[in-house]
Amino acid sequence: MTKMKRISEDYQSRLPDNTALKQQQLPAYRLQLSATGVLSGFFAAGAFCLGMGIILILSAKSIKEIEVKYTKICANCAELREDATNFDKECTCSIPFYLSETMKGNIYMYYKLYGFYQNLYQYILSRSNSQLLGTDLKDVGNCAPFSNSHDGTPIAPCGAIANSIFNDTIILSYNLNSSIPIEVPMLKSKITWWTDKYVKFQNPSSINLSSAFAGTTKPPYWSKPVYELDEEDPGNNGFLNDDFIVWMRTAAFPTFKKLYRRLNRIQYFIEGLPAGNYSFNITYTGNQESSRNVAMKARDWSDARKAL
Repeated sequence: MTKMKRISEDYQSRLPDNTALKQQQLPAYRLQLSATGVLSGFFAAGAFCLGMGIILILSAKSIKEIEVKYTKICANCAELREDATNFDKECTCSIPFYLSETMKGNIYMYYKLYGFYQNLYQYILSRSNSQLLGTDLKDVGNCAPFSNSHDGTPIAPCGAIANSIFNDTIILSYNLNSSIPIEVPMLKSKITWWTDKYVKFQNPSSINLSSAFAGTTKPPYWSKPVYELDEEDPGNNGFLNDDFIVWMRTAAFPTFKKLYRRLNRIQYFIEGLPAGNYSFNITYTGNQESSRNVAMKARDWSDARKAL
């Protein structure tokens, strides 16, 4: 009897308090929907989504874009680059095209690669984050086979991603008055993600950038060291070079497009690109064995096909 009483007391001690909250007896509102209300809400939501879809489609169709495949046009350059020993030899070609109507607004230039697999696991790992942060230039442990040169000197930046950087030079020319070609002013700044530029990439702390990279060497397929990438803008050198940062953000698919330049809206180009004759002047120096395009796009808020 005593044992049964003890068990009963233990059971009572584990019961929740006799309150409305713990006994789940708080007053609650039970939503009672009628068939008319449910159907009205369903059709109202459908009409809203349909309207937004129509607006987005019309806005996307209004986006002007020009894309030129230049691999076959520059076939002689592509053949030259098929031989890896010609990695430091430049080859130029010019591609004329006609713009039938003005491209207004902010204009962006992209390069596009077909069949280049930046999503391979070993390729993605082939980089040194501590090196790219400027903290340890000698940390090349994850960069094989592009970690050290033949004489053992650490490569900076090391890894397969950096070694395969897109380094074709693309200049857009506008034939003013159908005879005088002028170079379209393009900006190479502010083409990266903010977090990449100011968080993920930093140069070594040094007054002289070349001395900061002393004791390292350039990647095998580069024609110049990382601290000499931009001769016009000293601040756009080293690991903070915008083109380098854009390339280092790897793409998920083998066909991808990356931002290259943006239009500087001055002089004849305040409103955008006026109609007329243009040409892409390309210095073909890339080492990617893939088809290449160059594209110009007037981008707006509804453009979901933004590049990396």
